[in-house]
Amino acid sequence: MKPLILDLFCCSGGAGAGYAEAGFQVVGVDIAPRPRYPFEFHQADALEYLRQLIDSGEIRRFAAVHTSPPCQAGCALTVGTNASQGWGDDHVDLVAPTRALLEETGLPYVIEQPNGKAKIRKDLRLCGEMFGLGVLRHRNFELGGWKAAQPAHKKHRGYVRGYRHGVWREGPYVAAYGDGGGKATVPEMQEAMGITWTDVREELTEAIPPAYTRCIGRGLLEHLGASI
Repeated sequence: MKPLILDLFCCSGGAGAGYAEAGFQVVGVDIAPRPRYPFEFHQADALEYLRQLIDSGEIRRFAAVHTSPPCQAGCALTVGTNASQGWGDDHVDLVAPTRALLEETGLPYVIEQPNGKAKIRKDLRLCGEMFGLGVLRHRNFELGGWKAAQPAHKKHRGYVRGYRHGVWREGPYVAAYGDGGGKATVPEMQEAMGITWTDVREELTEAIPPAYTRCIGRGLLEHLGASI
């Protein structure tokens, strides 16, 4: 039987798909409806859901937890959590409360964040070029309770296609975010990231390529095997 991994703040399932490819059974949780999520899905506040799993003991069904906590207080994915915790409309750090609950589970965990000011350990930093993808999409990962080797960060083959400061550049990568300025079309984003099950632009712009968590998931499975 495949080990269960809990995919919190799961969005469209980019992370979940990678873990499934690595050999996990995936259960996703998100505050927004995600009808295209390709695995078992629960619409709920992610932190409340995790709290309930801990209190009921149901968390023991899972082997590990992946989280992608949003950074913006006004983001559609965070409004439920913010309201339930009594947080205001200003910028809210969801990483800290997420980590606190993850530590309470006693399970190995992953916290994923884009480059920025999020206060996480950068135990892994992954880039699309490491996997031959058509996006760069650098992402940082904090690994709790386990370790994984950092892949070599390959030299980029060129520019991200589009306008930068009024100058157009061609390049082997597409910009999978925003609109205009040469940003990727939906089909281009799907191909560049290896995501076929959703054609919703907002979901694609927030997703991480499954190749990232396929790599992480294989390392996590090795850790779990060694821990038995």
